[in-house]
Amino acid sequence: MKKKTFTRCFLIILSTGVFFAAFFAVVPDCFRPSGTLRDIRQQQKLRVIMTNNANVYYSYRGEYMGFEYDLVRAFSEYLGAELEILTPEWDAMFPLLDAGEAHLIAAGLTVTPSREALANFSDGHLEVQQQVIVHKSNNTVQGLADLEGKTIHLSAGTSYAERISELQKDGRALQTILYINMPTEELIRKVADQEIEVTIADSNVALLNQRYYPDMRIAFPIEEPQNVVWAVRTGETELLEQVNTFFELIRENGVYSRIYERYYRDVSIFDYVDLKKFHKRLKTRLPKYKDIIRKEAKKYGFDWRMIVAVLYQESHFNPRARSHTGVRGLMQVTKATAHEMGIRNRLDPSQSIRAGVGYLAKLYARFADIKDANERLLFALASYNIGYGHVRDAQKICQRKGWNHRRWTAMEKALPLLRLKRYYKDTEYGYARGTEPVRYIKRILLYFDIIKQKSREKG
Repeated sequence: MKKKTFTRCFLIILSTGVFFAAFFAVVPDCFRPSGTLRDIRQQQKLRVIMTNNANVYYSYRGEYMGFEYDLVRAFSEYLGAELEILTPEWDAMFPLLDAGEAHLIAAGLTVTPSREALANFSDGHLEVQQQVIVHKSNNTVQGLADLEGKTIHLSAGTSYAERISELQKDGRALQTILYINMPTEELIRKVADQEIEVTIADSNVALLNQRYYPDMRIAFPIEEPQNVVWAVRTGETELLEQVNTFFELIRENGVYSRIYERYYRDVSIFDYVDLKKFHKRLKTRLPKYKDIIRKEAKKYGFDWRMIVAVLYQESHFNPRARSHTGVRGLMQVTKATAHEMGIRNRLDPSQSIRAGVGYLAKLYARFADIKDANERLLFALASYNIGYGHVRDAQKICQRKGWNHRRWTAMEKALPLLRLKRYYKDTEYGYARGTEPVRYIKRILLYFDIIKQKSREKG
């Protein structure tokens, strides 16, 4: 089958969500795999080795997620195979792959000289760079020379340990303590808690964990940019070709961008003071309101952690909060909304939460034309912030521009246009500060991500 034809088939199938097995059943000659690839097709099972962390693969409220996991899941659909995840210790990954216990490794790997002798690697799908991680208060580590005499804590067998070894061979007086199967996230936590002084992490891992551990500091890079890859057994060229073709295709049809945006959108946003306050107030202020939040969220089918994120963005858990526009209370309810939702005292925490969550549910119901629940919630939240009419106006701008008016990524471009007369003069509701709901939702998603991580840490 010619590549152009196969690409067209794949784009149609993936865009409509049809499982690939159905495609191969109808067009059996599209693809004739052999070796491991044939085994995957015959068994209809793809076994993948992954690590259990926020960047690769984890479970949240019974749903599996993670940047690499979403890519692997899409690849399994591409092959028409059921996905099976293995999460061995770090030092067992390559031996298990070599023994044929899994078909590939997708664990945030980069290529190193020692790994090249163990497996074959795909084309890169994400550029990263190794970064030195220290505590925020540590001003003594500003460059490579400052690491001499310091103890660098690393997990054995990682690309970080290999890079430090290279620097030692080049004459750098670097001291290390190596751990067996210690997750990089745990070492970052130890730095943030000042249990250790220095560790190393890839830039994507460091940026994501900066949200969870704001007392860490990304100091400087110690390696040139590298690519995250997948690994297959040595000699499995056909499977490797399909992995590379898959990466090419999902870049073409936008699937890769959507997955990337889900996990790394605005990952570089970092406000130390705000995040420190947020982490502190989750402990000191949230407990007083957690029960009522859980109750109201459950009533409408919302994730209570998302409601916590909204509540913090609205008032920082301050029941007497008041904005310059006159909205008040934990959920910053307007007088009109208070009347509509049947509450009398906007400063009463229970009433404010009840009114705010109930009103959000009403807005959510009004976007029934948006079938994706996550996208639909973002539209409801934007309406909570700027008003339902303005959101519908922005959707019409999307349609005129040829953008998907049911995708939040399109709305992020359209809403700010409501500030410009050439756009708002043709709308029903007129001018709006359209950049505000975009920033509003970015912050809510950031807080929600942190709360999810804390839930995962508690098991």
